[in-house]
Amino acid sequence: MALPPYDLFDVRSLLTEEEQAIQDTVARFTDERVLPIIGDCFDQGRFPKELIPEIADLGLLGSSLPEQYGGHGLNGVSYGLICQELERGDSGIRSFVSVQSSLCMYPIFAYGSEEQRMRWLPDMAAGKVIGCFGLTEPHGGSDPANMKTNAKKDGADWILNGSKMWITNGNVADIAIVWAQTDDGIQGFIVEKGMPGFAAQEIKHKMSLRASVTSSLFFDNVRVPEANRLPNVKGLKGPLGCLTQARYGITWGPIGAAIACLDEALNYSKERILFDRPVAATQSAQLKLADMARRITLAQLLVLQLGRLKDAGRMAPAQVSLAKWNNCRMAIDIARQCRDLLGGAGITTEHCAIRHALNLESVITYEGTETVHQLVIGRELTGINAF
Repeated sequence: MALPPYDLFDVRSLLTEEEQAIQDTVARFTDERVLPIIGDCFDQGRFPKELIPEIADLGLLGSSLPEQYGGHGLNGVSYGLICQELERGDSGIRSFVSVQSSLCMYPIFAYGSEEQRMRWLPDMAAGKVIGCFGLTEPHGGSDPANMKTNAKKDGADWILNGSKMWITNGNVADIAIVWAQTDDGIQGFIVEKGMPGFAAQEIKHKMSLRASVTSSLFFDNVRVPEANRLPNVKGLKGPLGCLTQARYGITWGPIGAAIACLDEALNYSKERILFDRPVAATQSAQLKLADMARRITLAQLLVLQLGRLKDAGRMAPAQVSLAKWNNCRMAIDIARQCRDLLGGAGITTEHCAIRHALNLESVITYEGTETVHQLVIGRELTGINAF
């Protein structure tokens, strides 16, 4: 039986029937609902908010959480496959689901009170409440310990001051999970839209993640009640724990982008005739296509093992760093090569390669730059912190 060019090792056969069914469901959504509109959304710089109810109805928001909080208790591999199929459509769609699920719902579940879980999580799973995650600040994102945003106790409340930048979902969010310095270390707060002194400003002129909302957040003496403080974590382990969950999804997502680019370039190279033969008949094209298939296969096997480790409770942050580094680099290289194979046609958003290549410039940077993840592995190998 001939295998698809993006699964030469039949990795799909290693999935359970439930995992395959979840992948197929999200793949249909991407094919039928995302791909027909996403090129225009990218051109227009518009996030397709109209897809949120459908995404929620499919159970893709907080899918790994227990059912009493609106989730479906899916395993880590299933969540990874969701991310892969959504990013096959566009990184912006996967980013929306990743932020909502891993960076907003997860910290409320893991660090929040039972009252906070019941208040927010079911509505977030239903897409009725959208969240964003406020960690990165204007002066730099790779050193979160150097946080300037602060919260001071004032009676029964907290007074929040500072700003955050490069915040996905910021201008469509109903709540923000904001991390701030306090006299008792870094703590997390649920800041609600409409609280006096809280403002979001959309970042324009982007050439990447154009079908996604990216914002700056500003806090000017925002009064946040004690009931909105996440009570069960202090210090950097709070936001870093969230980032590990989100980075895990990112290790899967770029595989989808790479598959989309390879599929398009392979079909195009078979149809495009130069010097009386298809481009696909040339050695140079076949070498490129073969290398893409090799790298996608290795990435698939890497994340599948990572997912199995996660589901066994044995996943380590360094493993996530290695997979994000490898798979983001794989995907951006493939997107660029596919753009080249498409020739002049590759620069238009009528084809997906340039869109994925531009999006991946953000994906390879956010939630840990490539250099940061390389240094994480260096520290793991040597025992020496070189940050």
